[in-house]
Amino acid sequence: MPVFFRQMTVRASAPWLWAAVACVAAVVAAGCSRSEKGRLVAEPEAPAAQATTTDARQSAPPEAAFEPPPLEALDRDAKWIDRPVKDALAVLREQQAKEPVLGTVAEALALKNDSAQANATILSALGRLPEKGAADLEARIDRHVAGDLGSTNPILISSSAEFDILGLTGFGLFSYDRTLEPFANAETVVSWQTSADGLYDKVVMRDDVVWSDGKPITAHDIAFTYRVIMDPRVPVPAVRTGTDQMKGVHAYDDRTVVFFHKEPLATNVWNINYPVLPQHVYEGTWEKDPTLKDSPEHVTLEEKPISGGPYEILSRKRGQEIVLRRRESWSQVNGRTAREQPYFKDIRFRIIEDPNTALLALKSGEIDEMILQPEQWTTQTIDDDYYRLNTKATAPEWVSFHFAWNIGTPFFADRRVRRAMSYAFDHDRMLEKICLGLYEPCAGNFAPGSWMAGPKRLEPYKQDLDKAEALLDEAGWTDHDNDGIRDKEIDGQIVPFEFALLVNQQPFRIAICTLLKENLEQIGVIANVRPVEVTAMQEMMQKKNFQACFSGWGSGTDPDTSENIWKTGEMRNYCGYSNPEVDRLFAEGRRELDRNRRAEKYARIQEILYEDQPYTWLFWRNSFYGFSKSLRGYAFSPRGPYHYSPGSGSLWKPRAE
Repeated sequence: MPVFFRQMTVRASAPWLWAAVACVAAVVAAGCSRSEKGRLVAEPEAPAAQATTTDARQSAPPEAAFEPPPLEALDRDAKWIDRPVKDALAVLREQQAKEPVLGTVAEALALKNDSAQANATILSALGRLPEKGAADLEARIDRHVAGDLGSTNPILISSSAEFDILGLTGFGLFSYDRTLEPFANAETVVSWQTSADGLYDKVVMRDDVVWSDGKPITAHDIAFTYRVIMDPRVPVPAVRTGTDQMKGVHAYDDRTVVFFHKEPLATNVWNINYPVLPQHVYEGTWEKDPTLKDSPEHVTLEEKPISGGPYEILSRKRGQEIVLRRRESWSQVNGRTAREQPYFKDIRFRIIEDPNTALLALKSGEIDEMILQPEQWTTQTIDDDYYRLNTKATAPEWVSFHFAWNIGTPFFADRRVRRAMSYAFDHDRMLEKICLGLYEPCAGNFAPGSWMAGPKRLEPYKQDLDKAEALLDEAGWTDHDNDGIRDKEIDGQIVPFEFALLVNQQPFRIAICTLLKENLEQIGVIANVRPVEVTAMQEMMQKKNFQACFSGWGSGTDPDTSENIWKTGEMRNYCGYSNPEVDRLFAEGRRELDRNRRAEKYARIQEILYEDQPYTWLFWRNSFYGFSKSLRGYAFSPRGPYHYSPGSGSLWKPRAE
């Protein structure tokens, strides 16, 4: 059911990312709607979009003058090719029907997850969709999120919490399954066609979808939202990436919308997938307040947004919880059943930043699920007290974590210094003592084994203090005054090498940053670890008001989704990285239609980033989830259990017998 949009991400993650590479700092959309854009999605500490101050008269996008041809001419000349229109739950059922059942539900519930075989049995038995009538449609699920929303507006989506929640309330035309294969969403679309030359996509929408205020959702909403996204004053870097590759979007009538592409790009299939705003609500407000959240009208909409997905926000206590309620007008239209009801009547998101507090809530039954930290998985969820109400499962996930270096500061402008940071860090100790052997080392931005990573294996960094010191010496950072701290003359001033390292307030992440601090002290560099509340850290990163930070990204559905993290001047390029060859390779990559040749370009990008080290890459985080024994339907993908379609829409609770 999730609506997933193009990027954790980073094109994060309504099934329109979550990152990126969902950052975990990163990717985009998830939840139980049904279609995510497949963007990179940020983790809870991911920065939100940055507003601009462009003069209002300069806001009209180049596409404003676009004149679409008559539909009759398009239909005559385009040579349309039919594309798949699917129901996400039906797709998952078909996939599961081909998988062996390794045990009964009773057997799985009796297991402790202490082996690969036990894990496989738990996933197999508890991960299946319900038979007809088996789900309790009056049930509530209490989910955990580690940070509050920056915004409830779907096109302002950036963090994983926003992807999870707005994915359930947002409207979308497209989605993708757990193999990351795209399709049009059968709940909202009748047909999807692409022209043989790759320059047009035509969608005919269903006529039975309505906003939560009762107004019909039409093709005009799709075209209107494109215009808003393309206004440069509107702070939507995650959603604009890719969308800006189109020439225009035009609604020919209430149901028919055509996407016009500038070029036949490999990424066009993702570029047409963006979250949608209700035109009748925003057409009178967005030009007056392009931030979409500062004006009184937009403040009201933040509290009571109009929903286009299967859920709407019932209540919100900032910093505490967000409660969603199933929208009856999603399933029932004009007295008839239009779509299958989502499995939960209510979804309550509990906002708990501290993972230890969250685990106590899980053990007591106050929440139904959460991501487990390494120590929680290995030592705090192994006894009868935990298994009384809960179980757990793990699966591979393309989520990476890193230290990000702000290249705009005097400390990290030199590549030699950034490489020195990577050599100074004790990667083995982090993996063995803090991550407890659960995570694999990370050397770059694409997951090993993914098609875009290429065949060449990048060797993860290992601690080498001699190399770190030599590189710092070469870069001019030496101890001129013999006080034990390296320094350098910059603009006539002696500047000590002392910087602040931002991290959100999770003990696991603070421990990793503290290890870096200890390592750097050995070579005369001072890192002051600065734990920061999530929203404050978001703001500092978006304004580039930081020197270094600990963060992460979750994978997008396509490697092009990470362009806005690495391309020169992009809004989500928070560390200010710039390399003309990387810019060129991203441009070439989306123009190359052959996947093998595309892979060569992205593999080269990863090699360059490895050489330049704008990040010190640390580890790949697998999915480690603790969840109530009353929950069923967990099905994992490279973007975890939520950031694909149906995502959390596959979760359910059985009816009482």
